[in-house]
Amino acid sequence: MMTKKRLDRDSKWGFQGFPYYHMRMDTDDFHGLVSIVELVDGEYFFWEMPQAGKTPVCGKGMLWLQLIPDNQHRAITAKFLPKSRTIQGITYSKSVSVWYVDVIDSWGYDEDQVAYFMDKYLDVKFDIEGDVLIDDRDELDAAYKSGELTKEQYETAIAEGDAIVSELCSDIEKTQRWCENILELAMKRIENNDNIFKKNV
Repeated sequence: MMTKKRLDRDSKWGFQGFPYYHMRMDTDDFHGLVSIVELVDGEYFFWEMPQAGKTPVCGKGMLWLQLIPDNQHRAITAKFLPKSRTIQGITYSKSVSVWYVDVIDSWGYDEDQVAYFMDKYLDVKFDIEGDVLIDDRDELDAAYKSGELTKEQYETAIAEGDAIVSELCSDIEKTQRWCENILELAMKRIENNDNIFKKNV
C-alpha cells in the first residue's frame, strides 16, 4: 500500500525532535508548500552514488528543504550540507549533496498540522555530478498488477517520473540555484516569523 510520509520525517528518519517549519510560498519561481527540517544532531549517513561517490544524506548541521509544488505529483527533497561542507575529511564544493524526489498521489496536514504526502512508490534520485537514478519502479509495477493502483494512477506516476527527470535533471546547476533561492526566502520568513508553522523550535 502507498506509504504516508510526514514532512517532519519522524518515522523512518527519526527527526521528530528536530526543528521543523512549513509555509505556503508564492513567488515567480515557486508556488506550493515549502518545509524545512534542521538536523541539529545525529551521526552522518551516506549513499554511495555511481559518479559522486560517498554522498552525505543526513547528519548534524545538514538541512532538508522539501517542496511540494502546486498542480504536480511530486515532493522534492534537497539535502543541504553544513556551511563548512567538510564531512569526515571530505570537502564538498556544492551546497546540496543530493536530491530525492518522491512521486506522490496526494498531500495534506495531520491533526498536529505537520504536512504529509502519500508516496506513490516511484522515486528519482540525482546529484550535482550527474547521477540520475530511478528507484522503486518494480514496486510501482507490482502495485498496478495487484490492483492497488488504477491504470490512470499508474500512468500518471510514470509521466511524473519522466517530467521530474526532464525538468530537474537536465540542468542540475539550475535546479541547485532554484533550491538555494527558495531556501533563502524561506529562512528570511522564519527569521521574521512571517506566516509559518513551526514545531520543536
